[in-house]
Amino acid sequence: MPAAPVPPADDAALSAALCPIVYPVDPSPSDRGYRYLFYGDGFFINEQGYLITAAHVLSQIRGGQPYILLRPPAGPPRFLPATLVALDRDHDVAVLRVTPNPFERGYKVGFLPLSLSWLQRGGAVLAAALYPAQPLDAHTLDASVDDRTSSRVFDFQFSRLFLGRSETELFLFNHEVRRGESGAPLVSAESRDVVGFVEGEWLRPGPAPPANAADRDPQGVGAAVPVHYAIALLQQKGIPWHIASGALGPGDGPAAPAQGFSPPAPLSLIASPYSSQSLFGGEVVLDALIDARGRLTDTTVVRGASPFLENVLSTVHTWSFFPARQDGHPVAARVGITFLFSQSYEPLRAPPVHKYDEPLPDSPDRGALPVVTVEPQYPPAAVRDGSVILCAHVGPQGQLTAVETLRDSESLTPPALAAVHEWRFAPGRRAGAPSDSAAIVVLAFRYTGTTHPASPAK
Repeated sequence: MPAAPVPPADDAALSAALCPIVYPVDPSPSDRGYRYLFYGDGFFINEQGYLITAAHVLSQIRGGQPYILLRPPAGPPRFLPATLVALDRDHDVAVLRVTPNPFERGYKVGFLPLSLSWLQRGGAVLAAALYPAQPLDAHTLDASVDDRTSSRVFDFQFSRLFLGRSETELFLFNHEVRRGESGAPLVSAESRDVVGFVEGEWLRPGPAPPANAADRDPQGVGAAVPVHYAIALLQQKGIPWHIASGALGPGDGPAAPAQGFSPPAPLSLIASPYSSQSLFGGEVVLDALIDARGRLTDTTVVRGASPFLENVLSTVHTWSFFPARQDGHPVAARVGITFLFSQSYEPLRAPPVHKYDEPLPDSPDRGALPVVTVEPQYPPAAVRDGSVILCAHVGPQGQLTAVETLRDSESLTPPALAAVHEWRFAPGRRAGAPSDSAAIVVLAFRYTGTTHPASPAK
């Protein structure tokens, strides 16, 4: 896949948001300024001095005080201390805050908006990195390299970045990561919103590159952590950030009616890995409480078992939502969550239907939960694993009123939508009465290497 063409853009805005993460070495300057150790990049996300980087960048400092290197309005670059305020080691995300706030001191800085949309295969991205021209002998007065690399996303892959940690879904792009680029933002070549950040740790060690060499580029392979993991961490800690249309923070969300109830709306969702221990498919159904800040705070397992349940529970705790609204005010409410893990079958046959007779949670409040599910038909042309995430809107009589696609796949979304329109739901309840509710449906497809005839099953 060839590198993506880069459209004209405000590169000054990208450069202003980048902040090298460093550690000063010498107490006195030389004719090249102060010497420092360079570890990686971060990027500002708001005007309060918060920034995002890869957690492993900080671990290299081994407990020392991290600094960033910025240029003031006049004079040479300066070191500013950065304090760690939030950390997700499982998915290699760290949030820091720089003090004093460089946005209030006239520094040449800016922030980048974060993308709420999920990338698709073939999406064009731009990696923006800032690093010293001599990384092993860096000084503050030396020239820096302001690097821009265009590429395309060609695959998604779950990886356990650190031993004993949860799996992280990465996207792979056709350009090799250089030393020191970890934590650098990847932005959509179209919107210039941040879609992820460079994950250099994937290479040392990590899973093997995909076997399909036709998808790769001679320049190599790089990996990035989707920005969705960072958004979930920001939501949990109550840290505001920006999207293209403005600022977002805890309790914010789409416009809600001044009167009445509107259920929680998905903000940032990630799929779950298909367990390598499973010989067949499976299903996990949860009833989850979303608090007034959009955080998932309580989860009831309605059905599901190993080996899928553990991965699903780990995944949903990285999710975040816009909170429900009652008469325009944010309130806590419950949503139903279903993960259906389906496989391709040979020979082609009618999609399996699952009907459930066991009782649902008997409580005054619950989300809409499926009582009949239909597995999607694996499309004949598809030859890889993949996931589709949908949000089903269910009325107080259990009727499916609308289905919204949150994570799209060109080949897998049509069968996923067709299957969910055949599902049947028990309506959500609020204060003991049937209520409008949202149901999140994650459909994970596994390709088993079988081939399908072109004609449908009789």
